[in-house]
Amino acid sequence: MNSTHVVAAAAAAERAALDAGVSVAELHDPDEILAACGLLDRIWRPQPGNPLITPELLRVFAHSGSYVVGVHRDGEMTGVCLGFLATAGLHSHIAGVAGSARGRNVGFAVKLHQRAWALARDITTVTWTFDPLVSRNAYFNLAKLGAVPSEYLADFYGTMHDEVNAGTETDRLLVRWELTGGSAVGAAAGTPLVVTYDTPGARTVVALDAKPDGRPAVGRLDGDTVLVRIPAEIEALRRTDPPLAREWRYALREVLGGLMEQGHAVTGFTRDGWYVIDKRQERTA
Repeated sequence: MNSTHVVAAAAAAERAALDAGVSVAELHDPDEILAACGLLDRIWRPQPGNPLITPELLRVFAHSGSYVVGVHRDGEMTGVCLGFLATAGLHSHIAGVAGSARGRNVGFAVKLHQRAWALARDITTVTWTFDPLVSRNAYFNLAKLGAVPSEYLADFYGTMHDEVNAGTETDRLLVRWELTGGSAVGAAAGTPLVVTYDTPGARTVVALDAKPDGRPAVGRLDGDTVLVRIPAEIEALRRTDPPLAREWRYALREVLGGLMEQGHAVTGFTRDGWYVIDKRQERTA
């Protein structure tokens, strides 16, 4: 690995943590491992007796060299992230931040720490999954970090019983983050990936939008650039109107999942809630 990349990544991670007012460090102490598991359970709220991950397993991950970190603010653990080695490089399996610390760029600090950690170990690719219906996560992953969707995974985890995922099928987007690529380097410098598109017309078409009543409306697929909208607040919609939330799940699976299955590339996500697909580019495998 080019030492310049490693040094620059470490400096960027340090700046991000300082800006967020947190420290990010690997966990090994059994008490900290126990606290990390407890924090994950408070965030996801699984059924009693069915923890998200056991302290024993998390300690094995940490001891065997996987990426297990805690985030601390003012001496209190406010975030946890777990990643492990995979075929592509490092797979970031779970990351959680306590509600009191959200909206303060803590997640960004964790990802830059993860990038620096990986590059220091000659790992140049990180993968992870996220729910493609959650707009803030789509923007964070695709725009702020510059990760690239590589696969649409329908109902990937099957039925889950924690309070965050209960009652909804677990579709996920698998993304790849090429750590020395231009988008990741730009992200580390604080420059998000901005995608632009033409006004819908002959070459730019809307494949999925919202009707006036909030229901999904499937549109055209015949342009060079295809726009796919998702709701701004799907999590609130799941609480207030679960059937409508499921409609959006199936519509997004059909449209975005279908376009990706055909090999088309998702080039980014806009601040106002659109996936942008360029049918002239092939999806990254």
